[in-house]
Amino acid sequence: MTEATIIGIAGGSGSGKTSVTRKIMNQLSHLNIGLIEQDYYYKDQSHLTFEERLETNYDHPFAFDNDLFVEHLEQIKNKHHVEVPTYDYKVHTRSEKTLSILPKDVMIVEGIFVLEDQRLRDLMDVKVYVDTDADIRILRRIMRDMKERDRSIESIIDQYMTVVRPMHNQFIEPTKRYADIIVPEGGSNEVAIDLLSTKILSIARETKPVDPSIYQK
Repeated sequence: MTEATIIGIAGGSGSGKTSVTRKIMNQLSHLNIGLIEQDYYYKDQSHLTFEERLETNYDHPFAFDNDLFVEHLEQIKNKHHVEVPTYDYKVHTRSEKTLSILPKDVMIVEGIFVLEDQRLRDLMDVKVYVDTDADIRILRRIMRDMKERDRSIESIIDQYMTVVRPMHNQFIEPTKRYADIIVPEGGSNEVAIDLLSTKILSIARETKPVDPSIYQK
């Protein structure tokens, strides 16, 4: 049995990494390809009071349970089924529900900090950083938060200036040096996405067929 090909896609909030991921998956829909998001792995905070949970800085690497993330990614690499945690943003802690991830030949791992932890990087076959100018990222974040989260523009800008921007400069931007491929301007860069899809396809073609029974729970 061959190992799964792991593709890591990182970038700042509003960089367009989700758009890049979706376009790659659409182009490679004929492959046995899947997606796992780092946001599933926010730490369980059930031991904290609700007021304490509200102080969580979700833009800091410490917000993530990377020990569990690494453990699951190792299992995914070996094409094993895993039960991924989910997060309840209303109560700011891990939900009781889990998400079943079945074995795939290619797995995309997406998140702002997926290149920050060396243990995660070491499991990846291709590391991608989506690089988008700060002014575009903040505009996208404003539009998203106002539309999807019913937040005021004042609160969005305040959070961006006090938390998101400094965390990006300190922890996310430096991970660009670990990338094998840098995609400027996110999902609008069709050439970079086509090249990346071609590279993933070439890796996938090098793998041998595996026993279909492993795809059963």
